[in-house]
Amino acid sequence: MVLNVRELPSPNFDARRAPPDMLVLHYTGMQTAEAAIARLCDPEARVSAHYVVDEDGSILRLVPEERRAWHAGRGAWQGETDCNAASIGVEIVNPGHEFGYRDFPEAQIAAVLELVADIRGRWTIPDARIIGHSDLAPDRKQDPGERFPWKRLAAAGHGLWFEPAEERIAALGAPLGPGDEGLGVIVLRAGLHRLGYGLQPGGDYDDETRVTVEAFQRHWRPAKVDGIADGETRATLMGVLQLATAESVTGVLP
Repeated sequence: MVLNVRELPSPNFDARRAPPDMLVLHYTGMQTAEAAIARLCDPEARVSAHYVVDEDGSILRLVPEERRAWHAGRGAWQGETDCNAASIGVEIVNPGHEFGYRDFPEAQIAAVLELVADIRGRWTIPDARIIGHSDLAPDRKQDPGERFPWKRLAAAGHGLWFEPAEERIAALGAPLGPGDEGLGVIVLRAGLHRLGYGLQPGGDYDDETRVTVEAFQRHWRPAKVDGIADGETRATLMGVLQLATAESVTGVLP
């Protein structure tokens, strides 16, 4: 299948240092698609993305995949701190949390699914490296957010998804939250770090832990995003980690 992609070149890119092996999904977070596209093509703004997917399902290519677009900014995933260099960035038109966050229309999601499949047909991008902007920068980003259908994307073969059984949730006991410390927090932080988040291992449930848990929930437990590591959140993390590890060639993620 050949995607219908319209070219609208942005001047905001530079050279890659290696082939991309990560896919980062964003929402535009502006009041209109036109305003977002204008900014992504404005040389003064110094931001861009490889693709923009509008609400009607139309797709624009702003930067060739072989070039490094400027979409990710400061952040990290699986030890990679230059996520622009490693990734392809897809902006999905949605006003976002600031301007009236809403569900993504069916035509738009269908186009995103086709685009992701098309991109992965050209590059080796593991499921564990298909992430949201909030995953690589949980302290400053929320996109594409809890309304994005990550479960549907994974069901189409792109990304990871896990829903734990009730007994697995119950076995993990009381929730963990800000101010807590000890073994449970050590295990939680180590798991989030191992999955890919920039959070370093440690034993304190500090503010960085809270925002990282929120980012995890936006992606993998979107029904309740509160920064509290309840049994469902921790059981989901364990399951996603198992899937990610099984996918890894070595059996161990970096």
